[in-house]
Amino acid sequence: MSVRRRRAAWWRAVAWRGRASAAVRLAVAASVMGTTAALPGQTALAATSDASGDYAFARDARRIEGARTTGDALRLRPGATYRSSLPGTGEAYYRLELDASSTAYVSATAVPAPGTEVSALDGIKVSLQDADDRTCSIDTETFGSSRSPHPVAAWARREISRPAAPCQAAGTYYVVVEHAGTRDASPGAWDLELAAVTEPRPARVGATEAPEEWDSASPQPLAGDPERRPGGAGFTRAATLGQGVWRDDIEPGRTHFYKVPVDWGQQLYVTAEVGSTAGATGARRDYVPGALGLALYNPVRGHVDDLRLGYDGRQKSTALSPLPPVEYDNRYSVRGQVSAMRFAGSYYLVAHVSDEVADSIGDGPLALTLRVRVRGTAQAGPGYAGESVPQRLFEAPVGARKPAAAGGVVNGPAGGGSAMVAVAVGGIGAGTVLLAGLGVWTAVARRRAATAR
Repeated sequence: MSVRRRRAAWWRAVAWRGRASAAVRLAVAASVMGTTAALPGQTALAATSDASGDYAFARDARRIEGARTTGDALRLRPGATYRSSLPGTGEAYYRLELDASSTAYVSATAVPAPGTEVSALDGIKVSLQDADDRTCSIDTETFGSSRSPHPVAAWARREISRPAAPCQAAGTYYVVVEHAGTRDASPGAWDLELAAVTEPRPARVGATEAPEEWDSASPQPLAGDPERRPGGAGFTRAATLGQGVWRDDIEPGRTHFYKVPVDWGQQLYVTAEVGSTAGATGARRDYVPGALGLALYNPVRGHVDDLRLGYDGRQKSTALSPLPPVEYDNRYSVRGQVSAMRFAGSYYLVAHVSDEVADSIGDGPLALTLRVRVRGTAQAGPGYAGESVPQRLFEAPVGARKPAAAGGVVNGPAGGGSAMVAVAVGGIGAGTVLLAGLGVWTAVARRRAATAR
């Protein structure tokens, strides 16, 4: 719509001669001018928030069909994201062409349809195999005690950092995705989001053992007033959280995604709290085991850790287990939590509220508070001999390198206070200009209406 047509539409809107309220006129004006405004008493949501919808696949995801056999497997290219489906029975095969100098990772995010019946042991299994049917790695992730369908991700990898590990040669490899679980009945077809990435080898050979000592003591959770931050509806739509206290509302059956920049040498601590519901004090409510699930994934969507929180309508809190500082050498650990903290970048927090909460507690949203602490001074990385695919994947976003103040609360990305202030000032300035312009136009409209009468 041209500027002239927008103005004409606005003039027609304000010609109500005072019958409509100022709040309604403001909303219509904002719609006509292509802006987002909040009505009095409401909270403005970011235009990019997808928290109210189902899983949001990557906007550039390519459609691909999983094959029933390796001979028909289609190729996944590192750096691209794909959308596919997992049949109710059998495996889905995909193909990778790998060199002999890069570590490769592939992740599969399973997205069951809402209302799908699942058990605690149901989930997704992903493995990577070479052309001789040797397994490079395998991972299984389940829905757990929530017994509620929601997106879950598993990863597989071909590592060149372990000389004795299988799958070192260049050539064709196969990604195998299948349902995990013990029941005989078919769980039905699930949507899939697939992503493959590569990591170059370090320019210099370093240690081949995981660090033996690191600070495993959990600090006190951050205090302070929470800042509202609606979660996204997928990995590629995750809302960015820095060190601070963050608040979101999640309805039963929904899953929200967040990402936290963590640099080399830094440690991540997360505490999750669920607020009480109206009338919960003194009232008897059904207890829902696994009402809240919070999973942590690394930058390649590899599972790091998770927590489950039972809920009966009264406020509850829990925290992720202490995690080591991000180090390249963590990959040599036999402990999965340590091994997954192997590179810098965006770490994902995925929160899900079980759909059973609606029947036992109520269908209203639960107040979720996340207390995020990123501790430690950013350090230099391993010195890669090349570029990752996609590029800069294993780098914390700009602004995360500045260490957080000890015990301080930063309501924004770690070290990014100036940027947040700039955004806030810019938003206030734009809002002031918009409101001032609306005021002038309203006055002119009233004067013209009076003249006409």
